[in-house]
Amino acid sequence: MIIRRVILAAMMTGTLFAQETPAPPTPTPTPAATPSPTPVPPPLTTRQLINGLKDEEVEAALKSLRENFLDPAKIDDNAVQRATLEGLLRRLSPGAFVVSGTGQKEKSEAAPFVAEILDAHIAYLRPGDLTKDSLAQFDAALTGFAQEKFDAVILDLRGVPEGGDFEIAADFARRFCPKGKLLFSIQKPSAKQERIFTSNQDPVFQGVMVVLTDADTAGAAEALAGTLRLNAGAMIIGSDTTGEAVEFAESPLGGDAVLRVAIAQVILPESGPIFPGGVKPDVAISLPRDVQEEIFRQSKEKGVSQFVFETERKRMSEASLVANMNPEIDSAQAAQRERGRAPQLRDTVLQRAVDLVTAINFYRAKKERL
Repeated sequence: MIIRRVILAAMMTGTLFAQETPAPPTPTPTPAATPSPTPVPPPLTTRQLINGLKDEEVEAALKSLRENFLDPAKIDDNAVQRATLEGLLRRLSPGAFVVSGTGQKEKSEAAPFVAEILDAHIAYLRPGDLTKDSLAQFDAALTGFAQEKFDAVILDLRGVPEGGDFEIAADFARRFCPKGKLLFSIQKPSAKQERIFTSNQDPVFQGVMVVLTDADTAGAAEALAGTLRLNAGAMIIGSDTTGEAVEFAESPLGGDAVLRVAIAQVILPESGPIFPGGVKPDVAISLPRDVQEEIFRQSKEKGVSQFVFETERKRMSEASLVANMNPEIDSAQAAQRERGRAPQLRDTVLQRAVDLVTAINFYRAKKERL
C-alpha cells in the first residue's frame, strides 16, 4: 500500500519515468579557412639563370670553370671560341644557323599542289611551295573555280618550306587584298634600307577566307599568312609558324659548313616583325606530323574531301565548335579501334576550317533574313 501511494504521488508530480533531458551538443569549432596554396613557379631555365647574372658574375663563373674543371683541355681558348659560337647560334635561332653544303636546312619535301571544291562552295588551295609555277597553277585553279560560284577560300600553307622569294608571296597576297594596300615591308637595319610591297591590282576574290599554318610554315609563307589576316580579313587556324620571315646572307665556313645569318626582316603594318615569334593562329589546333604527311601524300591522287567529310556526316553543334571538339568523329574512331581497325585518317585542322566557314555563312544568312 505504501509503495502504491508513492507511485501515485510520483505520477501526479510527473517525476515517474521522467527522462533526463540531454544536454545540448557542444558546438564543434569551425576550422579556420585553409589558405589556397601559393602556386610554385616553374624552375628557371639555364638561359634565364645566365641572363640574370651580372657581368662580373659571368666573368667569375668562367674563371671558376677554367681553374676547377677536371679536364682543362676542354676549356682552352679554342674550346671557348667554339662554345661561344654554338651558344650564340642557339640564342639567335632561327635568325642564324650553320648548315651543310647547299646552305639549306634539312626540310621535308614540299607538299604537292592541290586545288579542290569542298562542300560545293569552298575553294581549297594548297600551293605546296611559293614559286612562279605554283602561282600559275593557283591562278588557273581560281579561274576554273569561278564557274562553281564559291563563296569562301581555304588557303593551306602548312608545310610550306623556308624560302626568301617575298615578291612571289606578295603576288599571292595581291589576289585577295584591296588595291593600294600596304602588304608588308622588308627592313635591313644595318643599311637603313626598306623595301615596300603593296597591292597593285584589284583582288580576284573578296569573301570569307581561312589560312592554315603549322610549325613548318616558314619564310615567305609567313609573310603571306600575316598580310592576308591584316588586309583580307583572313582567319588563321593551326599552329605558330617558325618565325623565319627574314632574308639570309650566307658565308662559307670551310669544309661543308655554311653560316646563314638573318640580315633583313619582314615587317607587317600595325603588327610589326614576324621574326622571331612567328605568326600566331586565331584558332590553335595541330595535327601529328606523320598523319599530316600521309594525308598530303594521299591527297595528291585522292583529293582532300575524304579526309574531311564522312558519309552522311553530321554537322558539329555550336557547343562542340567552341569546345574544340568533334564528338561525331571521335566516337566513330573509338568504335573502329574497338573493332581492331586503324581509325580513318582525318585532317582535323581542315575540318575545323570547313566548320568555321559553315558557321560564318550560316550566321550571315540568318542576319540577312532578319
